Amino acid sequence: MTSPPERPERLQKILARAGLGSRRACEELIAAGRVRVNGEIATLGDRADPEVDRIEVEGAVLGVRPGLVHYLLNKPAGAVTTASDPQGRPTVVGLVPTEPRVFPVGRLDADTEGLLLVSNDGDLAHRLTHPSFGIDKEYLVEVEGTPSRGTLRRLRQGVELDDGPTAPAKVSAVSDGVLRITIHEGRTRQVRRMCAAVGHPVRRLVRVRIGPI
Repeated sequence: MTSPPERPERLQKILARAGLGSRRACEELIAAGRVRVNGEIATLGDRADPEVDRIEVEGAVLGVRPGLVHYLLNKPAGAVTTASDPQGRPTVVGLVPTEPRVFPVGRLDADTEGLLLVSNDGDLAHRLTHPSFGIDKEYLVEVEGTPSRGTLRRLRQGVELDDGPTAPAKVSAVSDGVLRITIHEGRTRQVRRMCAAVGHPVRRLVRVRIGPI
């Protein structure tokens, strides 16, 4: 007697197993309309087969191919976002297992801390880093002084830098001297330069979110 075929898994279970957060957090992603299955916006209760169905979270395809590895690294200050460093500084690749070979997805400068994806998934790396996708990057920023409402408005509207004005950003004050800044551009040291341009140099910078991650 043959056993009945297994039912597809609930979508939030698949997302949680892929490292996108707890099942509750993944349910919130689905409820917010940020998940698609085979091109259709998913709803709570939907099921899927990750080996057959195309699952996307904010446009990034969920990697389920054999051999794919994804590390969510809390990068410490002082580590450089490379596989090797001629100056002998610690690298982010040196903070994860040596096999299989992986690479950092995007960059954080040496002094910046927080979320960095290290993976061997080229498709996902392209989705998260190519400017055409406009993936949000969210930071907690400790600055010198306490920015005024007018300064926050300047940051939101765009700041003139030496390589041109920045795109509008989401900016809010968390507490005195601490801001939450979300950008979708990928310029070098952009958040640091934005804050310096409005007279509040960065003391500490921590990335806390990349897109849905």
